[in-house]
Amino acid sequence: MSKVTLEEWAADQFRTPPSANTLRKWARDGCIFPAPVKHGRSYYVEDDACYREQVRHQIPKGTSLISRIESARHGTKAA
Repeated sequence: MSKVTLEEWAADQFRTPPSANTLRKWARDGCIFPAPVKHGRSYYVEDDACYREQVRHQIPKGTSLISRIESARHGTKAA
């Protein structure tokens, strides 16, 4: 397996590749597997790497900071 730049990888993976900023964000956020390696200002990724959507965790209703602040303001017991 050889390593290629993010731009080269994106050109092979997508018909219309995302911008360089988007590719760097994906690299930082862990959306590319296996994870790219940063050398200086450039990221290098395995040529057979794949993009994975990040899993968004749902916050149970009533446990967010805003809901706790609202309940404290209105006098109800906080969760």
